[in-house]
Amino acid sequence: MRLSLLKTCRAAALLGVLAVAPAAMAQTAVFNEQQKQAIGEIVKDYLLKNPEVLTEVIGELEKRQAQAQQAAQASAVQETKQTLLNAPHSYVAGNPSGDITLVEFFDYNCGYCKKALADVQTLMKSDPKLRVVLKDFPVLGPDSVEASRVALAVKNQLQGQKLFDYHAKVMETRGRVNGERAMAVAKEMGVDMAKLQKDMEGAEIRNALQENMALGDKLSLTGTPAFIIGETVIPGAVGIEPLKQLIANVRSCGKADCG
Repeated sequence: MRLSLLKTCRAAALLGVLAVAPAAMAQTAVFNEQQKQAIGEIVKDYLLKNPEVLTEVIGELEKRQAQAQQAAQASAVQETKQTLLNAPHSYVAGNPSGDITLVEFFDYNCGYCKKALADVQTLMKSDPKLRVVLKDFPVLGPDSVEASRVALAVKNQLQGQKLFDYHAKVMETRGRVNGERAMAVAKEMGVDMAKLQKDMEGAEIRNALQENMALGDKLSLTGTPAFIIGETVIPGAVGIEPLKQLIANVRSCGKADCG
């Protein structure tokens, strides 16, 4: 009888921790206080003797949370697809008519974004059918916001490879990047500075940044860089090989995971 009750309590404890068994929890309401106390002691005793069970529970919980987040992000990508891929204020690099689009959310003061720049450059050179969309996501303070305002205004004067070259030069800046540094790079590249200053103050730039920040919130982005391929969000500078594989998978089966 005690062994049977122990098995029952173990199952109830595991399901209770995972918060997925409201029916089982409701069942415990039929026990009287003495029975509840006895069950509690058995569960406590079992867990003290078998603490590895908690590791299993936490692992399963984290797995389910990750799956839920991935599903939510995939849904958000679908809902915002047009804005993600075709917003007029985004930088488009690589092949504008490419068959696969890689989206990157970046911050000019993000060290990992600086490392990921080389990956993006290599991908564009090695994959002539790749379209890249770059989205300013200045989450690292006022300097980042100012740099993004300048960069978005530069887009009104530079296009194509020249615009990407500007982006790369600002990203490759050593030390803190602010509006002054972003403007200095623009001047080096022959941008009309009077027009740039005027464009920076316009509603178009404010709206672009607000839209990007809202997209980031919708996609549950927690930092930069963040890449999107197909319906999959890839956080962090994961390296070139994983990105290549994900791109190949989307070409092959339409999904980042063809398994």
